[in-house]
Amino acid sequence: MVIETRTQNALDRFVSKTRELFASEPDLEKRWAALAPVLAELLADPTVVEASKSWPDCVPADGRAENLIFYEDPDYGFAVNGLTKGEARQGGRARIHDHAHIYTLYGVLDGHERIERYDRLDDRSKPDYAEIALASDVLVGPGEIDLVKPYEVHTEITVGERTVAIIIRSEKSGGFNQGRYDPETNYYYESLGPRQTPVEMFPQS
Repeated sequence: MVIETRTQNALDRFVSKTRELFASEPDLEKRWAALAPVLAELLADPTVVEASKSWPDCVPADGRAENLIFYEDPDYGFAVNGLTKGEARQGGRARIHDHAHIYTLYGVLDGHERIERYDRLDDRSKPDYAEIALASDVLVGPGEIDLVKPYEVHTEITVGERTVAIIIRSEKSGGFNQGRYDPETNYYYESLGPRQTPVEMFPQS
């Protein structure tokens, strides 16, 4: 009998290292800071960059963004997402938002985009109201990683080229509400996070 074996790919290695880290580091702040260099290895892997060229573009629909989902861990709950912004998304920006209670590592795999971060200024006592102010506006490219902690306010803006990101979340999004912000009117509301579309990271493997 012939037993087929599959060589570990870059996603397999990332998942293995992440599970080891989560098992050994219970402190969430330390855990997510330590995960950044593990994600950096995944972003630097040429097989991932090559595979990403065939990933479908993410298309917002029915008021919701779309994420590709490559993996959800059965024990620790973390999810590995992809986000592709093709020609149809150029000249646009994501809504200013937070990720509610979850931690997120946002890593740029290919292309460039701008990331805006905002400070929240009000005391959160009024429903449907939030005052925010722009804190930073940074152009990011391949290999750069942004750690977004719970309820931190931000957005991404395209700059005229296809952009691909790999996003690691402490919990799969889409099943709970996230904050949305309008700095022009100070209006705040909540709605569901991205739709999750299952995709193989390595379509030919």
